[in-house]
Amino acid sequence: MIEVDTDPPARVDGRAARAERTRAAIVEAHLALIDAGDLRPTGERIAERAGVSLRTLWTNFKDMETLFAATGRRIGERQAAIWRPVAPDLPLNTRIAEFTGQRARMLEVLAPSARASALREPFSPQLRRNREAAIARVRQEIEVVFGAELAHAGRGRGQLLDAVTVACTWAAWSMMRDAMGLDVEAARAAMARTLRALLTANRG
Repeated sequence: MIEVDTDPPARVDGRAARAERTRAAIVEAHLALIDAGDLRPTGERIAERAGVSLRTLWTNFKDMETLFAATGRRIGERQAAIWRPVAPDLPLNTRIAEFTGQRARMLEVLAPSARASALREPFSPQLRRNREAAIARVRQEIEVVFGAELAHAGRGRGQLLDAVTVACTWAAWSMMRDAMGLDVEAARAAMARTLRALLTANRG
């Protein structure tokens, strides 16, 4: 008996494309609500904002954890769109200025989602994984941009890397922006001063 293909590739491709557009719309709706100040949007509000039914939302994302994973990837894409490499052979002060300027821009992109995540992170393994991935990315960048200074630290390299990482991640930025009320430029300048002090501490 000859099997007949009842679902041609074009139809399958079209259905997959529609499903991908639906998932993208749900993720963007989730982020739009957070950006607007709704830090704990419910499934109902996300579905309404996306223009889909609640059933469609949970058909595409089995639970909030899978939605958090997709949202985390989208935030990463937003940050990647504004990221530019900082050349490691530039003078240290130039590298610090370029690196901290870029970190300030990227942390401001992250800010609404980071504030929202802080409310749910204790109960969400996925949000904790998102945070760990973000820290790992900036840590890798620090190792490239400030590789010479880290190497100069010798056995203290790991501790120096930890200290610089702390100064450049969301926790420190949130303290400056939210707890201390610094504007973006003042917070960036404080970050730059911290990095300069850390990275030049062992110079003879």
